Amino acid sequence: MLRTRVISAAVLLAIVAVPFLLGGWPFLLLIVAAGALGAWEYASLFRQGGAQPLTWLCILLTVLFILEAAWPDQVPFSAVLTLAVIGSLIAVLWHKSPQPATDWALTLAGALYLGWLLNQFVSLRAEPDGAYWLLLGALSIWAADVTAYFAGRAFGRHPWWPRHSPKKTWEGYLAGVVAAALVAGLIGAFLLGLSPLEGGALGLLIGFIAPLGDLAESMIKRQVGAKDSSHLIPGHGGLLDRIDSLLITIPLVFYWAVLMPRWPAI
Repeated sequence: MLRTRVISAAVLLAIVAVPFLLGGWPFLLLIVAAGALGAWEYASLFRQGGAQPLTWLCILLTVLFILEAAWPDQVPFSAVLTLAVIGSLIAVLWHKSPQPATDWALTLAGALYLGWLLNQFVSLRAEPDGAYWLLLGALSIWAADVTAYFAGRAFGRHPWWPRHSPKKTWEGYLAGVVAAALVAGLIGAFLLGLSPLEGGALGLLIGFIAPLGDLAESMIKRQVGAKDSSHLIPGHGGLLDRIDSLLITIPLVFYWAVLMPRWPAI
């Protein structure tokens, strides 16, 4: 099992690395592909639970929200959102389902969850030093996840959020927060010239927030009775299982990068 996970992770890294380094259209296409696959998994999960979101429309709107990042001045988000709400509401009128209103809400929510949040990945990569900011976010999440796993196994005694993830513990969670702060502090200082205090503060935010993305997806899976979002990635489950923490964390990194004034060195 571990060998399968390692091989799958290496293949994923190879697929992501080149578009990530190139940026521009290659990175945009990578995010579009991730959004389309994620939307398909999202709709499939709710179909397992008895709902009938419009899979094709969820994918289409997700891609539309992501593409908005490539032309933010020419195609403002408000126009895209208006088109999505009106278009999806009209489309669901032909949806033969006993609960079309619920299916409409799930379809639109899925497109926003994946499309709009992934939109921020594209926007961040387009910023000066955007690749470094993305790297800071991704490696901090990875450090928090790995540290929380091993610390939880070694020292975990107190359940953190048993309703959605009974195996997670407070000990593991807090160890992950510390690890994220240390990694973000180092990467921020060496790659972005941030003060260690600012990098560490951003890392603390990442460490506290990232696990909630995993819990949010676990909430969906528990509601519909699924273990994984799909079997797309051997040893890892589905794409949503891999990007759930990134989805709610990278947008925060983006707004920190573009809106937060840089902290002075101490």
